[in-house]
Amino acid sequence: MRKILFSIALLLGIQGAMACTNLIVGKKASKDGSVIVTYSSDDYGAYGHLFWQPGGKHNKGDMRALYHYESNDYLGAIPEADSTYAVIGLTNEHQLTIFETTWGGRHELADSTGLFDYGSLMQVTLQRARTAREALKVMTGLVEKYGYQSEGESFTVADANEVWILEMIGKGPGGGCPVWVARRVPDDCISGHANQARIRRFPLNDKENCIYSKDVISFAKKKGYFKGKDEDFSFADAYNPAEHGQARFCDARVWSFFNKWAAEDMSRHLDYIQEKTFECDMPLWVKPKQLLSVQDVKDMMRDHYEGTPLALDDDLGQGPWEMPYRPTPLTWKVDGKTYFNERPISTQQSSNVYVAQMRNYLPDYIGGVVWYGNDEANMVPLVPVYCCTNGAPACFSEKAGDTFTFSFESAFWLQNWVSNMVYPRYSVLFPELKKVRDELENRYNKTQDALEAKAKTLSEDEAKAMLSDYTYAQSADMMQRWMGLGKTLIVKYNDMAVKTLNPDGTYKKTKGGVQVGVQRPGYPESYRRKIVEETGDRFLMAE
Repeated sequence: MRKILFSIALLLGIQGAMACTNLIVGKKASKDGSVIVTYSSDDYGAYGHLFWQPGGKHNKGDMRALYHYESNDYLGAIPEADSTYAVIGLTNEHQLTIFETTWGGRHELADSTGLFDYGSLMQVTLQRARTAREALKVMTGLVEKYGYQSEGESFTVADANEVWILEMIGKGPGGGCPVWVARRVPDDCISGHANQARIRRFPLNDKENCIYSKDVISFAKKKGYFKGKDEDFSFADAYNPAEHGQARFCDARVWSFFNKWAAEDMSRHLDYIQEKTFECDMPLWVKPKQLLSVQDVKDMMRDHYEGTPLALDDDLGQGPWEMPYRPTPLTWKVDGKTYFNERPISTQQSSNVYVAQMRNYLPDYIGGVVWYGNDEANMVPLVPVYCCTNGAPACFSEKAGDTFTFSFESAFWLQNWVSNMVYPRYSVLFPELKKVRDELENRYNKTQDALEAKAKTLSEDEAKAMLSDYTYAQSADMMQRWMGLGKTLIVKYNDMAVKTLNPDGTYKKTKGGVQVGVQRPGYPESYRRKIVEETGDRFLMAE
């Protein structure tokens, strides 16, 4: 494994706030004409729940309180809008969706005097905008007026017609309006960002597809971050300059998405991803080799670099039972030397995962679906939550539990309970989990067309009620199935053995009704060989 050196500042950033993944599919790059965007919220200690906020009319003088997205600390208040839209998760009733990933960038540019953090900015914008273009105006207008306190951030701003990537960073304490740039992703392309600024050079005279703050280049020149002609300016290079670990931990996740689905050969970018060079020519977006389904995108959120040089299936870190996960921190030391773990899209630290599907050929209340899970995507089914849903399903609500309170009524805790049984004996237990996960998702997929066809025959109010009821029913059913899965795993695989089964899958018993002898498979043969290689004849039985 190649040694990598890290700066202390970068380590703190990557292992703390820098943790999420967004994937993007334009409407002409998807099989059914959907705009599809994803968000994996990867933060140890966070209690994942589904935010819901009703829309409504507001009186003059009403104030909108702001709370920090991560700490929940009170930030302040701003005048409320005359009217606001309902929000479920990070999608509103008009199918507008806003996701994010944090990249930090130049730490001297953080502005603690700003009122908005990245999360409150997303939530307030979702309540005030109907389209992606409206959202860009609202977001940049709010931070211009009230300031922005978070570090460098990439936002996915999407509606049923288009997707934009907005990148933003402050100008230091008391610096006022942050600098930013936004680019529209072509409809026939796929893109993504993962805790690293992705916008480099951008067109200066294409207001239809690229907008930016008036001082995004001049401020960089003033600070000494860039020297040269305006047309050669790179936002990422100026405000998020390359350091060790960034490509390997961050851009590698976007590369894995491109590597699987791009029409062009992405292997030429491996030297950059593996940090044999810091010269980045990886494109901001690519055309896919085939149209992607929503299920394809869900499955991409389960990626562990399978089939690539970064795969997690060929070293001791996978443990005896071939676990495609690694414990944090990302870096670790032996004899004073620093080593690292790979950081794939799918990671055990996810508190929740969203795959948002938006369709311009359906009414908003039918077209917008948030496929939602309260753990990382590989270990849970993603349940359909329609954007018209009139409240968060009970199991996904913040009232179901919290970071410090376990509850089997909480999807977060139930799903984490099951996952944490599976991780240590992954190759043995994961097939049981995957079977139930896939059965549920296949059922949701098969039901969707008929459900929505029926919804189109109803009045708007009737359709909203039906889709809300469907969302609640599928969430409750998932909880029941997942509880059953957890009980099966603890009973069938208790004490690292496996209860003997009959051909019909029931437990084999004696005539008296007690269990027959259990199966004791022990370590897989590949791991037995590693033990022998490590210990030689120490455990060799005498003939």
